[in-house]
Amino acid sequence: MEDHNILLHPFRTPLESVPFEDIRQEQFEPAIMELINTAKAETDAIVQDPQTPSFANTIEALEKAGHRLQLVSEIFFNLNSAETNDYLEEAARRISPELAAYGNDIMLNKGLFERVRYVHEHTDRSALTGEQQRLLDKTYKSFVRNGALLDEAAQERLRSIDRELATLGVRFSQNVLAETNGYILHLTREKDLGGLPDPVIAAARAAAEKRGKEGWVFTLQFPSITPFLKYSTNRELRAEIHRASGSRALHDNEYNNEQIIKDIVALRKERARLLGFEHHADFVLQERMAGNTPAVLAFLQDLLQKARPFADREIAQLATLAAKDGIDTLMAYDHAYYAEKVKEQLFDYSEEALKPYFSLQNVLQAAFQAAERLYGLTFRLRDDIQKYHPEVSVYEVMEDGRHKALLYTDFFPREGKRPGAWMTAYRGQHKDITGDHRPHISIVCNFSRPVGNIPSLLTFTEVTTLFHEFGHALHGILADTQYETLSGTNVYWDFVELPSQFMENYCYERSFLREFARHYETHEPLSDAFIDKIVASANFMQGYQTVRQLGFGMLDMQYHTDARIEVPVEIFEKDTIRQTLLYPDIPGTAISPSFSHIFGGGYAAGYYSYKWAEVLDADAFEYFRENGIFDPETAAKFKTLLSSGGTADPMQLYMDFRGRKPDTAALLRRAGLE
Repeated sequence: MEDHNILLHPFRTPLESVPFEDIRQEQFEPAIMELINTAKAETDAIVQDPQTPSFANTIEALEKAGHRLQLVSEIFFNLNSAETNDYLEEAARRISPELAAYGNDIMLNKGLFERVRYVHEHTDRSALTGEQQRLLDKTYKSFVRNGALLDEAAQERLRSIDRELATLGVRFSQNVLAETNGYILHLTREKDLGGLPDPVIAAARAAAEKRGKEGWVFTLQFPSITPFLKYSTNRELRAEIHRASGSRALHDNEYNNEQIIKDIVALRKERARLLGFEHHADFVLQERMAGNTPAVLAFLQDLLQKARPFADREIAQLATLAAKDGIDTLMAYDHAYYAEKVKEQLFDYSEEALKPYFSLQNVLQAAFQAAERLYGLTFRLRDDIQKYHPEVSVYEVMEDGRHKALLYTDFFPREGKRPGAWMTAYRGQHKDITGDHRPHISIVCNFSRPVGNIPSLLTFTEVTTLFHEFGHALHGILADTQYETLSGTNVYWDFVELPSQFMENYCYERSFLREFARHYETHEPLSDAFIDKIVASANFMQGYQTVRQLGFGMLDMQYHTDARIEVPVEIFEKDTIRQTLLYPDIPGTAISPSFSHIFGGGYAAGYYSYKWAEVLDADAFEYFRENGIFDPETAAKFKTLLSSGGTADPMQLYMDFRGRKPDTAALLRRAGLE
């Protein structure tokens, strides 16, 4: 092992930030392999400790073991999501099963588990803090939920399953990225640009020039396909690009995800059965606010019954308008186009007309100002901290003049970046005898690029996306716990979306919008009339959006409860979500092969959590509205909830903030679905 591998040593950089520009990508794999061995040695030292097992020499020691490995792994996989290449993708395929095997080596270490069990059974809990009790219980449960009580043969099968799942998850995501990048809609005739706004056309011309092509290029990246579907008058082209998006990783080629899905689902079910659960959903939901599978299914079905009539009326409204254009049967690729037309009729504005008032920089500064008014945070651009791409910006977050966190922002699509938007951490927060180690947080999005002298201008949907991811970031930034595994977003999965969805509410507040919605050229504020229209349109197509999201949640649950996929994935999917489908079937399309949330991410048997957390965020924001959206006392209570991470039961954290359990009707009231 080379001595000069920078990943193996403390970073001698400002605020111990990642020295991205000094790291050679070839250093990741050998560093991770060496750090796995180091972490195993740290674990062996715990097992071989001759002292009686205690919270300090076992639970806390285990919490610290492998810390460097976790840090380097986070850097690697974050880069593999935001700035990958062929080399990193190949490395990820090799590294993932090795890390899965390492995880099994820890969780299936009999001597280590015996120490953990001894501490769990013999510790005087009154001598521990609440957070320490939480860590003790979480540690013990982690061992049990990962096979510590299984016999040797079952443990070996569990190891094999986990290695396979790690490899399959990486392959799934890589296939989706390849299929997303592999399609372009190349137009060479101006007549095919009908209805498209000038900025959209300019971006498409820039995309073509980048590829050395004449004319205009549209891609499956969100900032390209979304305005095309919304504004293009060419129905055939709308259908083509919609089919291309809906058939990603479903083609008969090397990137087909169908068998990968079947294998993942079967392995997850087998794993759950090994651990004594009927299916993967039961295994997952044991550690969620919802508690169990019937509770989630009832929640989804109840919302569907309430939302479906609203959705049907909304689609009928679009169909009436489409009929005037001679369209007898409205299709999914018509939805965005006619929804935008109806929206313009109802509220007399289009998202495109508003974009000049939402420059990316203005919106980001507005998010920063909201955080300052709510939590006393300030954000200062740092030019002396290394970045993994020139388009990334780094901010130092301060509170009362003290360093609080680093925030990396990465906003534009690239071929090496996976689609969507997400928040992640390069380093989590924790405390030890040397002090409070503050977090390094990142938000990654795929917004419209600047074109020429025109800055990045956001649709209102992108405005809410930025606030959503910034809400996740605040959860990490405000973390104030002893242990990293209980810090920031390390909470129950159906609680993690509360901070993010909560922040979206500010995008619909008149007084707040007036402060930052200004024309990028003239600095003229958006008129009160337009702001009123935005607020009035907050519930536009809420029935449709709700039913669509419930469909995704039901599909997720079906994969992880039934799991008998004896038919093609496309048929399985459409049979499962038939009651949520609002448009006729388009053969050859399905969401499943590109459903990265559940097959390439952490939302398996958890997609329902978006709607679950909406109940929480709607109820929480009602409380703010009652007291003032920047009321210091209310904000202080919510700050406590955010900073507590996973140190307490999430329902208890919520009740401490709100004074009661959440009112489920708050979501229906906000969405206009009562």
